[in-house]
Amino acid sequence: FRFNASFLPCLGYGNLSPSTAAGRIFCIVFALFGLPLNLVLLNEIGQLMLLGVQHCARRLEEVFHWQNKASFLMKTCALVTGLLLFLLLPPLLFSDKEGWTYEEGFYYSFITLSTIGFGDYVIGMNPDRTYPSWYKNVISLWILFGMAWLALVIKFCINILE
Repeated sequence: FRFNASFLPCLGYGNLSPSTAAGRIFCIVFALFGLPLNLVLLNEIGQLMLLGVQHCARRLEEVFHWQNKASFLMKTCALVTGLLLFLLLPPLLFSDKEGWTYEEGFYYSFITLSTIGFGDYVIGMNPDRTYPSWYKNVISLWILFGMAWLALVIKFCINILE
């Protein structure tokens, strides 16, 4: 299989694609198994995050004898913490490491975590910059947990609408 670009921690940005028919067929077959497994993984991570929030809410209820207030407080804290960790603070890192504006970093954050991935911004690809060895690994973890968090937020919004 020949690829016409270098490896990136996540696919879907349009700068990495198979160039042979066999490579394209392999990607299709791999995606048929990989996409459902990825959804299962994201769901499990999201459920673990949710269990942590629920555990904290139960503790607050026990300590302060709050009933519904603790659950609401913890959901609000989880939302605000997630907003900070996954959407509001990463653009500062991207501004520093990539030279992007905050708005460009925020755009990249949302487009990446929502799995749209247009490819107009890709991390670690500027040949004029030197990136730390940990950079792509941390971004890969950020994408994994950020997608799980965003899936939880979407699920929460759907539950409210229903």
